[in-house]
Amino acid sequence: MSLISLKDITKTYVMGDICLDVLKGITLDIGVGEMVALTGASGSGKSTLMNILGCLDRPTKGEYWLDGKEISKLSNDGRADIRNKKIGFVFQSFNLLPRTSALDNVIMPLSYTASHLSEKRMLEMGRQMLERVGLADRMDHEPSRLSGGQQQRVAIARALVNKPKILFADEPTGNLDTKMSDEIMAMFRQINEDDGVTVVLVTHEMDIARQAKRIIKIRDGEIESDTGGEK
Repeated sequence: MSLISLKDITKTYVMGDICLDVLKGITLDIGVGEMVALTGASGSGKSTLMNILGCLDRPTKGEYWLDGKEISKLSNDGRADIRNKKIGFVFQSFNLLPRTSALDNVIMPLSYTASHLSEKRMLEMGRQMLERVGLADRMDHEPSRLSGGQQQRVAIARALVNKPKILFADEPTGNLDTKMSDEIMAMFRQINEDDGVTVVLVTHEMDIARQAKRIIKIRDGEIESDTGGEK
C-alpha cells in the first residue's frame, strides 16, 4: 500500500529570463512502513524533492498523493494542516528554540495540533517522548547545555510527539560524529520497525544511506537508481 505516490513531478524555478528545471518528471511510490534514503550529489534535486514530499513546497507540475489525498494543488494553509497532522521533521541543524527547555521544545507542536489537550497531558506526552530517546535526565536542559547528539534526540522526540505517519529527516547526521551518527540511525530504525512509521532520509553519505531498506539516487533532477539497502 502506497503512502506516497508521485506522478511526473517537475519543479522549475524562474529567475528573470532563466528557467531552471530542478526536478524533471519524478515518478515513485513509497509504501507504508518503508525506510527510504534519498541520496545524490549537491544540486541533484534531492532537497527540492524532500521539500515537496514534506509539503513545504509545491511542484510546478505533476501529482502528489499522500495517504490517499492529492495535495499538490493545496494552499499554504492546506499544506500546513497536512504537515501538522501527518508529518514529522528532523533537520541537520536541530532547529531547537535556544532559551527553551528540552521538554518545552518537544511539546511545542502540540500547541498547534492538539490545543484540546490539557497542559498536564501535553507535558506527560513530552516526558514520555524524551524518556524514549534516552533523555529522561535532561528534560529541563536548554539546547546550549546539550551535546549535538542530545539535541538531535530532542528534535526526534519533537518530531514524534504528534504521532506522525511519516518522518522526514534532512541530513540528520550531518553535524554529528560517527559514533553519535550510528546511535541516531539506530533510533530511526527502531522507530521504523517498532512503530511502523515511514522514514525518509535525505543524505549525501552512502554509509548512512545503506542503513535504509531502500536507496533512491537522484541525479540532475531525475531518478538514477532505486535499489534495496542493507537491513
